[in-house]
Amino acid sequence: MDGANHSMVSEFVMMGNSLILLTVTSDPHLHSPMYFLLANLSFIDLGVSSVTSPKMIYDLFRKHKVISFSGCITQIFFIHIIGGVEMVLLIAMSFDRYVAICKPLHYLTVMSPRMCILFLVTAWIIGLIHSLVQLAFVVKLPFCGPNVLDSFYCDFPRFIKLACTDTYRLEFMVTANSGFISLGSFFILIISYIFILITVRKHSSGSSSKALSTLSTHVMVVILFFGPCIFVYMWPHPTSHLDKFLAVFDAVLTPFLNSVIYTLRNKEMKMAMRKVFSQIFIYRRIL
Repeated sequence: MDGANHSMVSEFVMMGNSLILLTVTSDPHLHSPMYFLLANLSFIDLGVSSVTSPKMIYDLFRKHKVISFSGCITQIFFIHIIGGVEMVLLIAMSFDRYVAICKPLHYLTVMSPRMCILFLVTAWIIGLIHSLVQLAFVVKLPFCGPNVLDSFYCDFPRFIKLACTDTYRLEFMVTANSGFISLGSFFILIISYIFILITVRKHSSGSSSKALSTLSTHVMVVILFFGPCIFVYMWPHPTSHLDKFLAVFDAVLTPFLNSVIYTLRNKEMKMAMRKVFSQIFIYRRIL
């Protein structure tokens, strides 16, 4: 039963984020900076579930759950690239909302296609550097037993503890690299949204309610992404059961909830998805 449940959730993750990508690319009304960033966030969420979920689901049906050293390193590498990219994309989406709400007359000038591409390239460069810097210190660690990784997938905190050497400095490096960056980015985003909220409340126009709805959506996604990251990388005494729950939540449920939040709370996206569904239905009837 557990395996079936996890498999079903994984399929929903992929379908939800794939549908957002298809909708944004196919509907000309959604060819704007905000939806460009949203489509890339959906692509990243699809990557999260692709890196961790298949192996996680496969292991649910096996008595002996094993992963090779190279496979473990590969998981860590892509998890942290994707995490770094998503972090920058969330900051870019915050900046996009700031310009749209606080400087609407300059929006198309500031959030030009060139700026959007710059955000995307910067996100991937930072994600790559973020991942490689940590792996450079970890990949040559000596491992002489035990070899039991008490988690659903490989990540730095549990992986480092298996090394047969003093890992205090490495654990501090991971905390500084992943933990403090996550915490700092989280507070920057929350402060920026508070500033935008104060700006919105000064206006009593009908557009303020739409802006508040958009902001609440972004804040929920930020909390869902950064909450588990901050706890996993900064909590000094991790507990196995809570870590496992957060692992599943971060790898499977968060990408699924992101797609649900962005679609159910966005009228334009829901209308565009109805058009996509109707076109698919008509096409299938013709076939």
